[in-house]
This record gives sequence, C-alpha cells and structure tokens, in this order.
Amino acid sequence: MGPSAADHKALGNKSGHARLRKEPLLTDFSKFKAGDYKGAEADYTRAIQLDPADPLFYTNRAFSRVKLQAWEQCVEDCLKSIELQRDNMKAFYYLAQAQIALHQPNVGLTSALTAYDLCQKSGNASISNICNLILEAKKQKWEMRDRERRRRHNPLCLELEESLRKNAGDELSELKRRQDLGEISFTAASEERADISDIVRVKIEDLQNVFAIADPEHMQRREVPDYLIDQISFSVMHDPVLTKTGQSYERATILEHLRHSKTDPLTREPLSSLDLRPNLALKEDCAKFLEENGWAVDW
Repeated sequence: MGPSAADHKALGNKSGHARLRKEPLLTDFSKFKAGDYKGAEADYTRAIQLDPADPLFYTNRAFSRVKLQAWEQCVEDCLKSIELQRDNMKAFYYLAQAQIALHQPNVGLTSALTAYDLCQKSGNASISNICNLILEAKKQKWEMRDRERRRRHNPLCLELEESLRKNAGDELSELKRRQDLGEISFTAASEERADISDIVRVKIEDLQNVFAIADPEHMQRREVPDYLIDQISFSVMHDPVLTKTGQSYERATILEHLRHSKTDPLTREPLSSLDLRPNLALKEDCAKFLEENGWAVDW
C-alpha cells in the first residue's frame, strides 16, 4: 500500500539532491525507480554518512526499507528523521506502516493519526492511503482484543492459530536469510513471501470457521465492514451524509471538518455543508449492524 516511485520523487528532497550532486558517486537515483531497493538503501546510507543532519535522507532510506520489508530498520530511520524534523509527515507514514507490520497496532495507530493530521494541514495527496493505514491499525488492534476474547472461551483454537503463525514466521525468516545471502532475488522473495502469507491466512480462516460452527456464540470472528466506517473519526457511522462526489461521512465529523476547511477531506474538492445529503440507505445499514453487533460501538 506504499507510495509509488512518482510519490518518492516528490518527497521534497531538492536540498538533499543538491548536496548529493557534490559527490559523483551519489548522483544515480535510478536504482529505486528500477526496483533495486537494496542499492537505493546503500546510496542513502552513504548520503547519511556525508550529511547525517538531513532528515530527508533518513526518510528516503526508510521508504527503501518499506519496500524491502526491513521493518525494524525502517522504524529506526523514521524515528531519527522525526527527531530532526518534527512535522515530517512521510516519516510518520512509513513509521506507521512498519509498526503495523511488526504487529504493534497501538503505536502504529498513533503514528498513522499523526501522519493524518500533518497531511490534512499540508494538503498532501496521500490522505487516502493514510486513511487506509489507520483502518488497518484499528482492525489489527481490534483483532488482538478479539483473539483474547476467543482465547478465554476456547484456548485450543488460539493455540492452533499461534502454531500456524509461528510456522509461517519461521518460513519468512528463512526466506529473508536466503535473500540476504543472495540465494534468491528480491522479486522472487516478494512473491514467495506473499504466497506464505496467503496460505497461513487461509488456514487460519478455515480453522476459525470450524470452531465458529461448533460454538457460534463465542467463537465467531467480529469484523466491521469498511463501508460502515467514517473516514474522519474511523468509527462506525450513526448519521451518515453523502457529498456531491459520492463519499459518505458521519454528519458531526464532516461538519466539524468544514468549520476549519471548506474541502472534501479525501478528494480536496471544494465542499460546503449545503452540499451534504442524508444517506438514508447507509444509515439503515449502520443501525441494523449496530443493533445486531452491540460490541461494534467500541470498535
């Protein structure tokens, strides 16, 4: 879900590139565009050695490490970049991605919300991606709570789930070792990593379905459909309204947003309260879902 190479080019690193032009060895930035993320990582490492006070070098190396899924190192780069530039939206964005990948949804949600606030203030076009990241963090946070709930009712199911996740983790670690040794290319490793993740996800879903059939009251997974969630508060909507572009928001949160900015939070198009219309069909869906799933109030 990370930004494209075009986004990377627009990170605002003109001053950093100007410095790099003083060093011939660091003038070639085609590696990132060509998908050579290890090479790009190495170039940014050398750039940091030349100028360790430039936050954008750490941000750019973090982006390379997002692509490499080197999450711990990505966190280190982001934290250093934020230390140097407190309002570095990209650093908070990459930091949230890494923290969520490391199954740290609480801090990941905090980082994503900070990125969201900075993105709103700057008018950056990444707002939609950040919204998706916030939802992912909230889902992961909820799933951790839900696993604990199901563990209390049937510890065997969770033990089997954890065994499947551990086996997949061991496979991913071995895959990373082979990639680091050059035994497998980045592209092949990415494809194999995706296959491992898909296989374990399907196995866990099948396992959960078996236990849910046996004990539907306690073992059914609890999920909130994305279309019921407000893209500003990231909670289930109660009184959704529709904009002229077809996007739905919770009435109270979009009105509060319009007090500070007369634009659509996602599309950035001009928007006023007069453009809002009740979304009655969605309101009925939200009410029905909350009536049948009272737990979702706390989602």
